[in-house]
Amino acid sequence: MSSISSMAFVHPEAKLGENVIVEPFAYVDANTEIGDGTRVMTQATILSGARIGRNCFIFPHTTIAGIPQDLKFQGEETTAFIGDHTTIRECATVNRGTASRGYTKVGSNCLIMAYSHVAHDCVLKDHVILGNATQLAGEIEIDDFAIVSGGSLAHQFTRIGAHVMIQGGSKIAKDIPPFVMVGREPISYVGLNIVGLRRRGFSSERINGIQEIYRTLYLSGYNISQAVERIEQDLPASDDRDLILNFVRSSSRGIVRSNMEG
Repeated sequence: MSSISSMAFVHPEAKLGENVIVEPFAYVDANTEIGDGTRVMTQATILSGARIGRNCFIFPHTTIAGIPQDLKFQGEETTAFIGDHTTIRECATVNRGTASRGYTKVGSNCLIMAYSHVAHDCVLKDHVILGNATQLAGEIEIDDFAIVSGGSLAHQFTRIGAHVMIQGGSKIAKDIPPFVMVGREPISYVGLNIVGLRRRGFSSERINGIQEIYRTLYLSGYNISQAVERIEQDLPASDDRDLILNFVRSSSRGIVRSNMEG
């Protein structure tokens, strides 16, 4: 059975799974869904369009599915999805989508730390971490296992690849390809996220293969287009190589540069 405080407001049309906890002074609107085992803490606000998965923790003063901070928004019916086993800490905000995509999504097993903001139409995949006070503008995409450290600011439409580690306080205006660490001012490539890759079971051989790709991309003296051609011609095909090349080729904003480039 769910545990709904008599001092909380839960709209009769809200759909709550089993063993949901809603604490005093929380607000749960109509047109919302909350999965089994999720806990909505005191003074959290769950607005129309929220779709929250199983076994999530929604901390105090969080707002899920607030209307987009976008002047193009015309009141269209949109949603904000939160995956299973995700934690949204104090005062974080996740806005609904707009007509552009129709939804905002935070994946499963994510951690959105205090005072962070996920704007309209963003898509965060699984195991993503946003550090305290990280601010994402609209329509940003972040792949699995990326970590955006505290106080970072991301420009709209930027893409952040899988297994990336971003230094705290970074200003992100270019796309960040998979597996790398970035930091400094202006933000730039500083090497592979080797510690993160090892923690996730990447073998030394696999890490070395990825490192060789980035040596060619950033340290060979080629421009990006030339480096991509050399990587495709000279380095063996692999899922990692193809992931990196596809990311670079599809980048509309361009990827971050290297602080080690001459």
